[in-house]
Amino acid sequence: MKRPHAKRSLGQNFLVDPTYIQRIISAVNPHDGDTIVEIGPGQGALTRPLVESGAKVILLELDREFAAELGSEFQENSKVTVIETDASKVDFGELLGDQQAKLVANLPYNVSTAILQQLCLRRSYFTEMVLMFQREVVERIAAVPGSSERGFLTVLVERYLDVQHLFDVPPAAFRPRPKVTSSVARIVPREAAAGSDDEFRRLISWAFAQKRKTILNNLKGVYGDAAEKLEASGIEPGRRAETLSLDDWELLLKSLKTG
Repeated sequence: MKRPHAKRSLGQNFLVDPTYIQRIISAVNPHDGDTIVEIGPGQGALTRPLVESGAKVILLELDREFAAELGSEFQENSKVTVIETDASKVDFGELLGDQQAKLVANLPYNVSTAILQQLCLRRSYFTEMVLMFQREVVERIAAVPGSSERGFLTVLVERYLDVQHLFDVPPAAFRPRPKVTSSVARIVPREAAAGSDDEFRRLISWAFAQKRKTILNNLKGVYGDAAEKLEASGIEPGRRAETLSLDDWELLLKSLKTG
């Protein structure tokens, strides 16, 4: 049977270099007794060593052809579950119940933002994540205050997840070969400050709505007392959202909630 090919529409680039496959597996450190969720297993390069470890492996694959091929390959293994689905829309609570899992994925650029946002809100289901992105995504989520790369996703991830850059993966390690370098990161859920997830998301979404505007200009249409609340939080209203630290955002959220 002809093997499925990579689909550009799904952003598929498959890792084929054994050295980098092993480095990712070592970072995941799978064991018998673990539950591991893999997003976008594709041709199964990471899947097979995960399965060989004895771990329970749940595969979330959007591509119907690859989902069918993996389902056929592992149909006799009761520890492997293959689900044809869009991982950005998965209810991890329904999928995992009261158990926690490790997460591993090679995320295409076109879905990485949506899935990262989902993982921020569903972080309690995972003990750790080993994820591969385009390098610019890792640079963006690690951007410090004042950096032009700092944005909504940066602050959201910073509040909920600890990100550790592990290593880069060159284009030559993939087929088809992408035009950019990838990066692998270990991500560990963190305890967020008290406060509504929805309120925090709305605040930073509004504040970064137009990055070239000041934070006051972005917020005053939503919060009538935005200038007063910014002053009370020790934040100069003329600053741009990208210059604020996570502590600044937490103080501002607290101030806005005091009425």
